[in-house]
Amino acid sequence: MPPAAPDPGPLTIEDVALQAGVSVATVSRALRGLPNVAPTTRDRVRAVAMQLGYRPDPNASRLSSRRTRTVGMGVPLLGSWYFSQAMAGAEAVLAAEGYDILLLAIGSAAARHRMATGDGPLHRRVDGLLLVDLRLDPDEVVTFVSTGSGIVTVGDSYPEFPSVAIDDRRAAEMAVTHLVNLGHRRIALIGDLPGEALVFTVPGLRRAGYRQALATAGIPLRLDYDVPGNFSVDGGHEAMVRLLATPEPPTAVFAMSDEMAIGALRAVRDHGRAVPDDLSIVGFDDHELADAVGLTTVRQPVAQIGGFAARALLELLDGQETTPRHRVVPTSLVLRGTTHRPP
Repeated sequence: MPPAAPDPGPLTIEDVALQAGVSVATVSRALRGLPNVAPTTRDRVRAVAMQLGYRPDPNASRLSSRRTRTVGMGVPLLGSWYFSQAMAGAEAVLAAEGYDILLLAIGSAAARHRMATGDGPLHRRVDGLLLVDLRLDPDEVVTFVSTGSGIVTVGDSYPEFPSVAIDDRRAAEMAVTHLVNLGHRRIALIGDLPGEALVFTVPGLRRAGYRQALATAGIPLRLDYDVPGNFSVDGGHEAMVRLLATPEPPTAVFAMSDEMAIGALRAVRDHGRAVPDDLSIVGFDDHELADAVGLTTVRQPVAQIGGFAARALLELLDGQETTPRHRVVPTSLVLRGTTHRPP
């Protein structure tokens, strides 16, 4: 009886490269869908891999590349619709490339500093970072640069890192200008957390846009019309109750998020008043519920922004930056039923 043929062992990426007549690096790039591979080469590599029955081993990929295949995503506020949408958009892109997301709540300057210095949960656990609406001080930027980690920021822009953002200031100015053009002059703002509980830049930018719209229209700024809303439905409700109790209640409100705007809507109706007949409200985000409640709002493609940032990070990790280094995504004002001329 002839001896059994030796077991050739499992197929490797080298087998695919040999059969396709290309380098191992080209096979890796082609199977991961990365740029800089000719379409005909990519098709040939995939056809050979399918013919041979080759399936990439994610664990082997981790070991050979010394990568964790994990991306850290730092956000200042968990539970927010905006941050969950940004994560969903990023995760869809990363999962397709075999990456996992490690979500990190960075709700204080101390937590942000630990993340920058490597003393926190990121030590040796991620290949790169997506930092969403986190304001970094100059020392933290220097520390991040010194680590050599791939970093992409969302919402904030730094010369050292690629970024994806909207123009928050201009978008807020657009929303408030809409109210001004309707004839409103008593326009309030439902904004961020009281004090400095969270240190991120979006509230400041949107407040600047609100104030710019008032200044352009010659409307005096009233500090009693600037009320914190905690970026939540309940916070928006409480803020609106406070505004309705002022000696001269506003005729219009700009809320920095749709969640706060929805809470404000409920408060107005709880007090026996009507929107928009008695009071106009504009939100920000175009949350799924915005259309259901007829909310006029600023639309930003949050999931798409997260996806853009994830793609930029993957290109950075691969040494190929093909997207614009600083990408500004446009916004638009969606007019629905919560804004009208003042009573």
